[in-house]
Amino acid sequence: MDEVSRTRYPLLIEGELDPNVSRWLWLVKWILAIPHYVALAFLWLTFLVLTIIAFFAILITGRYPRGIFDFNLGVLRWTWRVAFYSYAALGTDRYPPFTLDDVPEYPARLDVPYPEQLSRGLVLVKWWLLAIPQYLVVGVFLGGGSWAASHADEWAWGIGFQGGLIGLLVFFAGVALLFTTRYPRGIFDLVLGLDRWVARVSAYAFLMRDEYPPFRLDQGGTETPSVDEGTPAAIAAEPQAASEPRRGGTAGRVALIVVGVIAAIIAFGLLAGGCALVAVDRTQRDDDGFLMSPSVEFSTPTYAIVSENADIDSGGAERALDTFLGTVRIRSESDRAVFVGVGPVADVDRYLEGVANDVVDDLDNTGDPEYSRRPGGAPSAPPEGETFWAASATGSGEQTVDWDPQEGDWRVVVMNVDASRGVSAEMSIGAELDSVLWIGLGFLGFGALFAAGSALAITAAVRRR
Repeated sequence: MDEVSRTRYPLLIEGELDPNVSRWLWLVKWILAIPHYVALAFLWLTFLVLTIIAFFAILITGRYPRGIFDFNLGVLRWTWRVAFYSYAALGTDRYPPFTLDDVPEYPARLDVPYPEQLSRGLVLVKWWLLAIPQYLVVGVFLGGGSWAASHADEWAWGIGFQGGLIGLLVFFAGVALLFTTRYPRGIFDLVLGLDRWVARVSAYAFLMRDEYPPFRLDQGGTETPSVDEGTPAAIAAEPQAASEPRRGGTAGRVALIVVGVIAAIIAFGLLAGGCALVAVDRTQRDDDGFLMSPSVEFSTPTYAIVSENADIDSGGAERALDTFLGTVRIRSESDRAVFVGVGPVADVDRYLEGVANDVVDDLDNTGDPEYSRRPGGAPSAPPEGETFWAASATGSGEQTVDWDPQEGDWRVVVMNVDASRGVSAEMSIGAELDSVLWIGLGFLGFGALFAAGSALAITAAVRRR
């Protein structure tokens, strides 16, 4: 296929090489561009959220919402300007403007014509299945085999130092600048061709166009208009004029969308937490109304199983502690007669001083307990005869200890009634926690408010004026 008969992809990306690029400034551009990196981090988070919204809009209506398209196009423009300034090209020392609008006077420009109609079927597969060959190629350009997973949120165009072929070529250009003060034109043309390939794949993957990106390297800073035979030349120029600049109020729209996305994230957390709390309250209570943990098998060849310290400090708000936590229940089940007691740390440690026991440190990933062993001998007396226990139960089968928490340091101890070796029991712990339902409902209420605020902010920002 000759040069004249090739149809240009409906995306324009250009960069004009500054003949007076500094020989050393490229070494510190990563510092100078930090304000842009911070802004783009929020903008790309918003971009991805809005792309998900656009996905469902295309799936239902076949149209990409124009307000979202204009914002996302603005993010791509901003990203390309920063990338051209920094480590995707090093093409200029002119500092990028902080705007989503097209800036004709800046030496790096990008435009994508708005698609009036998009395929509702393609939107389901093009961004992951159909684009896999392109991802593999672009992964070589940018470094890493999975461009979609590791670079999509940054567009991977010089937002910081990059690996891959583009990063290597730009590094060679920087070294040439450092020693010769000249940017090799051949490297620049090749880098711009690779950047152009990445841009086309980005527009396709982010659902902005249905046309499949060509496997073609169009080098150079400018795109030469080329059309099929019989096609009016005006069509070739479509990308330059397809998206009208929308000046004025850019900062306000960006701020609204960023606030809306942050509110959406908070709303999601609150709604998820509220649903979880309500579900737990409605499904996990026992017949007596206690929220209980799953049962765990505890066993030791020593004389006692001991919990870690439970430090209860209400800060003088005992009523609040009682209202929130309520009565604590410890349930055990064993074939042997066991003793389960809750006592002050100082008294428990004094009783078990010199006694072999296992202290429960944690539960591993499978739910099995992990212990710290304390060596020693047998206890001097059975546990049931001690008087310091705040609550206790004794016997075989299922035993229940109900304890009203008080300030102080406490331990739970499980021993055989006769203080013999080899303790084994299935244990669970819970509490009344009457406030869980109300806390969950409160989370749901606040989550709904944040969700409504998010919707209003994003709608106001992306609505066409």
